[in-house]
Amino acid sequence: MVDTGFSSFDTMVDKANRLLKDIEEAFGWPKERRKQSYAALRAVLHPLRDRLPVETAVQFGAQMPALIRGIYYDGWKPADSPVKMSNEEFFARVRSEFPYAVQGGTDQLVRTVLKTLALHVSAGEWEHLKSRVPNSFAALLP
Repeated sequence: MVDTGFSSFDTMVDKANRLLKDIEEAFGWPKERRKQSYAALRAVLHPLRDRLPVETAVQFGAQMPALIRGIYYDGWKPADSPVKMSNEEFFARVRSEFPYAVQGGTDQLVRTVLKTLALHVSAGEWEHLKSRVPNSFAALLP
């Protein structure tokens, strides 16, 4: 547990660290690769957010731990959403934002991060998210 001296901050940091740790465990990465798990999360969150209708993006963001929510919303331009992109364009964007090689490639990275995110939001919100994206993309969502 982190001790910032402010219990609300401690809780936010712990929840964010739990999500990053879950990504690391899914890949078998040691904690020393925390920057890599952060980069993986960010690389998937941004194109996912941009692809969603604004209302769905906001509802999904509200389910995330507060610090992760800040990462999710960083640089977002709701007026430009949703961005229509094929799965190939989505993967290309993730690849461009994730500077590390990972076993299984971008496909495995996306699936693992999405699976981890699904553990940190309600099942109802996850199903709502799946219903708001094209079927070809929904097939990627656990």
